[in-house]
Amino acid sequence: MMAAESAQTLERGLRLLRVLADQQRGRTPTELATELGLSRPVVYRLITTLQQEGFARRDADGRVHLGFGVLVLAQAVQPLLRAAALPALRKLAERAGATAHLTVAEGPEGLAIAVVEPSWTDLHVAYREGARHPLTRGAAGLAILAAREGGAAVQVSEGQLQEGARGVAAAITLPWLEASVGVVTFGALDVEATGELVLAAARELADALAG
Repeated sequence: MMAAESAQTLERGLRLLRVLADQQRGRTPTELATELGLSRPVVYRLITTLQQEGFARRDADGRVHLGFGVLVLAQAVQPLLRAAALPALRKLAERAGATAHLTVAEGPEGLAIAVVEPSWTDLHVAYREGARHPLTRGAAGLAILAAREGGAAVQVSEGQLQEGARGVAAAITLPWLEASVGVVTFGALDVEATGELVLAAARELADALAG
């Protein structure tokens, strides 16, 4: 019985964190209780525990936000994501003949956490790990935004981040991750064929992370 109650409490706490992460806006305890389908006393207990561990915080108006403790977890996850992504990105870069990348959403920006250049091309875009850009610019960010809104699976951009550069990207669809896989190049780009390669890479990486 104790194990079942502990598992239920953990599940509820994780659900609460996911709600707080959604759209990154604060909620009142009453709003959280409604969204989670829980009583306010239960929600208050969850909030108190998460606050003590640094995973939740209250502002001056009493609204609940994610706590800065989640940043420590996020920093620990990025190397794992990078390691998991590299095989799929290497395959994508070689097949597309373009620089392949994994980009994750951080607030209004996209952060490139893994980048692989093709081995056989003479000219490729110098895109570095750690690069940031608004989600509204470039195929990688546009793919993440499209996934939020139920838009087209493959997004294309040209010259939005670097003059002459063309990009194609597709979102990775996992409940706990907002990210995209894409390629960027200065050369000619068959959007349809490259889009299929990008989609295949996104599915491969999603399967690897889900397993």
